[in-house]
Amino acid sequence: MGKSYERIDGRLRTFIEAQPMFFTATAPLTGDGTINLSPKGLTGSFAVLDEQRVAYLDFAGSTAETIAHLRENGRITLMWCAFQGPPNIVRVHGSGEPVFRDDPRFAGLLAHFPDIDPSRHGLRAIIVVTAEHIRDSCGYGVPFMKYDEDRDLHGKRFAREDDESLSAYFAKKEHIAQSMDGLPGLPLPLPPSSV
Repeated sequence: MGKSYERIDGRLRTFIEAQPMFFTATAPLTGDGTINLSPKGLTGSFAVLDEQRVAYLDFAGSTAETIAHLRENGRITLMWCAFQGPPNIVRVHGSGEPVFRDDPRFAGLLAHFPDIDPSRHGLRAIIVVTAEHIRDSCGYGVPFMKYDEDRDLHGKRFAREDDESLSAYFAKKEHIAQSMDGLPGLPLPLPPSSV
């Protein structure tokens, strides 16, 4: 049976930090807007900041729907599910904020990710999520799957980009500066990276 939690600590924190991937879900306020659901991975790109806040690194990709939705309304749900071990699903429903590279908080937040080289992945922002509701559920329907390793393709693709070429890459993409529903997405050109 599902249970609610006041904070991200103990067994709950241990569980979410051990998962090799998680999912994010966001949506615009308009009733006919595009709901976005994204898998997230890459070892070292997620961190528990404290008992109420988590963060993950937002890397280069083909759209910026999560950023656009968070800029509009801040609503986000994160979900982890156990593909190995005892069945469990954890959801953090909360408010999220993209912290961009020119934000004074950026360097301090980046220090929470010592095990990943963000310069290899086209780091765009750090997404900070403040938990409002934390719940777990059984996960009986989630299959067993084996985690082998992270794919190295993302790092190989974006390691060759500098700030200028990355901004040019994003400018050519249809849904980076503006979401599929016309919301402001990633501010371009990207501010210079300090990493």
